[in-house]
Amino acid sequence: MRPRPAALPAVALLVALTAGCAHHDGASPKTPPASGTPSGYAQMQKKVDAAQSAAAAADRDAASDADR
Repeated sequence: MRPRPAALPAVALLVALTAGCAHHDGASPKTPPASGTPSGYAQMQKKVDAAQSAAAAADRDAASDADR
């Protein structure tokens, strides 16, 4: 019985739904910001890092022999 490998697709689905359903303020502005990085880039980078960390943890858990 190996229910652990299903954790990775579940995490990926959760990340996709979170990103797709995230709150935004309507239409994007007609002119892009003057800076080199887009607005909210740091926040999105934190979300990506968290998702990658969760995926890595799920991989470690799936590969673990602790519950076998």
